[in-house]
Amino acid sequence: MHAITIPEAGGPEALVWAEVPDPVPGEGEVLVEVTAAAVNRADLLQRQGFYDPPPGASPHPGLECSGRIADIGPGVSGWSVGDEVCALLSGGGYAEKVAVPAGQLLPVPAGLSLVEAAALPEVTCTVWSNVFMIAHLRPGETLLVHGGSSGIGTMAIQLAKAVGAKVAVTAGSEEKLDRCAQLGADILINYREQDFVEEIAKATDGAGADVILDNMGAKYLDRNVKALAVNGRLAIIGMQGGVRGELDIATLLNKRAAVSATSLRARPLDEKTAIVAAVREHVWPLVADGHVRPVIDRKLPMEAAGEGHRVLEASGHVGKVLLVAPGA
Repeated sequence: MHAITIPEAGGPEALVWAEVPDPVPGEGEVLVEVTAAAVNRADLLQRQGFYDPPPGASPHPGLECSGRIADIGPGVSGWSVGDEVCALLSGGGYAEKVAVPAGQLLPVPAGLSLVEAAALPEVTCTVWSNVFMIAHLRPGETLLVHGGSSGIGTMAIQLAKAVGAKVAVTAGSEEKLDRCAQLGADILINYREQDFVEEIAKATDGAGADVILDNMGAKYLDRNVKALAVNGRLAIIGMQGGVRGELDIATLLNKRAAVSATSLRARPLDEKTAIVAAVREHVWPLVADGHVRPVIDRKLPMEAAGEGHRVLEASGHVGKVLLVAPGA
C-alpha cells in the first residue's frame, strides 16, 4: 500500500507519500481500507519529531479515519467485511489501509458521507471524555472553549448546546467568532482584543465559567484558574502555549476548583474502548438527528498531506481539514 511517511523530521515537505508494507490485523483488530483521514495538531508535532507514536502503533501519522472493513482479525465479533466505519487511531490514518482495534471502531452515523465521517472520531472522543466524562458539564452551566473555531472547538460548542449549557468561546478574528455564533456560541471573545477573564466575568455576573476546555496549556493556566467559577473544572488538552506555568493554589482552593490534563493517543486500549462506547451512546444519536455535525474546512488529496499541515499551521481554518485517499 501507500502511506504518508516521515523519513526525517521537519516542515510540511518532510511528509512523503511512499510505498510501505500492508498492515496485518492482529488479535482483536480489523483492517480498514481508508477513505479519508483528518489532520490534527498532534500530527504536526509528530512530523516535527516531538511526538512519537506509542509502542506498537503505526509509524505513520493520522489519529482518525473513515473507510470500509477489508479484513477481520481473530477474536473480533460484531463487525463484517464491507462495513462502513470511522475509527479512533493511535496512528496510521494517512494511509490506504490501517489496522484498528475493534473497540475503537464506530459506525458511520446516519446522514453523513463516508468522507465526512473521518472528521468525527478524534474530536468527539476528546470533547466527550474531557468535557462530560471528566469535567461533568451539566445543563445550565457555562463552558468556555479556547480556540472555538478549531475542530475540537466547533464540536465542543455543538455538544454543550445540545445538553443545554451556555457556551463562551475565544477566537482570533471576527469571522471565526461569527462561525462560532452560527454553531450556537453565546459569548464571543476576540482574544487579540479582549481579556477573556474580564469578558467571562461580565457575561456571568462575576460567577465565571463552570468548565473550561483549554488547548493552550502554560500560557493560559493562571488566567484560566481566575476565570473559573466556584467548583469550576479546568480541562487541559493541549500545550500550544507552552508546557510549564505557575498555578495559584490559594485561588484554586478558594474556588474548590479542579484541574485535569489528558491526552487521548497514549491511553490504554480499555480506556479508549470505554470512551468510544460512550461517544456511540451519547453523541452518535445527536449526529444522526442533525443536532451535531462535523464542520469541515476543506478536503485535500492524501498525497498532499503537507498542504493540510500548512493550513493548520497558518490557523486560518475553521473546523477540520480532511485528507481523501486515492480513488475515494
